[in-house]
Parts: sequence; structure tokens; C-alpha cells
Amino acid sequence: MFSSGKINQEDVIRYVECHAEDWSPGTARAMCWSLRAFLRYLHHRGLNARLLADCVPSMRQWKLASLPTYLSAAQVRKALDGCDRETVMGRRDYAILLLMAKLGLRANEVATLTLDDIDWRASEILVRAKRRQHARMPIPQDVGAAIVAHLHNGRPKSWCRRLFVRSLTPHVGFASGCAITMIAKAALDHVGIEGLRAPRHPYLSAVSLPSFSDLARPCRRSTVAAAREPRAPPGFT
Repeated sequence: MFSSGKINQEDVIRYVECHAEDWSPGTARAMCWSLRAFLRYLHHRGLNARLLADCVPSMRQWKLASLPTYLSAAQVRKALDGCDRETVMGRRDYAILLLMAKLGLRANEVATLTLDDIDWRASEILVRAKRRQHARMPIPQDVGAAIVAHLHNGRPKSWCRRLFVRSLTPHVGFASGCAITMIAKAALDHVGIEGLRAPRHPYLSAVSLPSFSDLARPCRRSTVAAAREPRAPPGFT
């Protein structure tokens, strides 16, 4: 017959080890919380002389541990092809996804881009990274073409200098990268790529990308001297 007074530390640890993998990490953590509460109750009522609540192991649940670090090239291409570039929103979303896929930009870095950050003659873009770091990166031709299409036939008229602004009035820049995250997530959901959260980290990595070392360091001007296209589009100075 079960006796609560005979439960010891080894019993508690054995129980957790036995059942920890029966459920998801979140449910396993809830099991540990409930077990601690039960053991405190036993001790408080005098049913067990040992204070065993502190013996319950903690269940670690690493944030985003179950998510892949990047999308496959086929998945990225599928997400890009899912943008309807015949529409204003589609052209905007396509430009955003290309910036994340080809340059590896984070959501917040995309949200803070301004018209003044683009040097069309040098074919470079200034990126405001973490810890107030700035880096100049080359603009691939397809990325530049997508940005031009967005500016000419998509971006609402606005006094705001942000590259991407709200589609609804007031037409101002996004308050944070959360809006960019939701745009990317919606694009993935639209083409049926499930099980992924929107990219807070740039897992939108894809086809024909520069090497990781090229993305990891600020690019020198001389590295893009031979690729200075596209030229400055009229009306966006």
C-alpha cells in the first residue's frame, strides 16, 4: 500500500526521470510545478517529514530549440514565389523577404532601414546592427530591383524616411521589428511552410548567397566596385 510518508529523494528523482519524456517540454515543466506543490502540501500537513520540494529537478526548455536555424533553398524560393508582385503588398513583402534572405538581415534591421541608407551609386546599403554597430553591405541586383519596384509602385507617399512604412494611415515607419516578423511569418504561412516562427534570427538563408564571412564583416567599398548596379532611381534622393 502506498504511504506518502515513505517518499524520499530517490523516489522523487526517479519519478521525474521516468515521466519527463512522456509529454512536451512545457507539460513536463508543469508536472514538476505540480509535484513540488504536492510535496510541500505533504510536508505542511505532516504527512512526510522530509521537505522534498527542493529535490524536484528543473526541466530546461531552450527557447527556439525545436526550430531549424534556417530554411532550405527550396523553402525560401517557395516563400518568395508566393509574393504576388502584381500587388502593392506583394511587392513590399517580396523586398522584405529578399533583404532577409540575401543579406541575412534581422527583422529589426529591416524595420529601421531608411531611404538615406541606400547608396545607389556604390550599390551599398547601411545596416544598423545590434549594439549600435553599423555595417555597409552590397546590394545584389535582384534585391535592388525589388526595392526599386517597391519604391516606385508600392510605398505610400509619406514624409517618413523609413524604407518600409505602414500601409494604413499614418504612413510612418514600423515601431519595431515585430511587424517585419509578422510579415515574414504570414508569407511562410501563405505557402504552407508550417512549424516555423517568423524569423527573429535570419534563418531565411538561401540560394546564391554571399559566403558567411562576407556577411559577417562590414563589406569594403572595393569589394563591390565591379558591381555597382542598379543606378539611382529617379525621384528617390
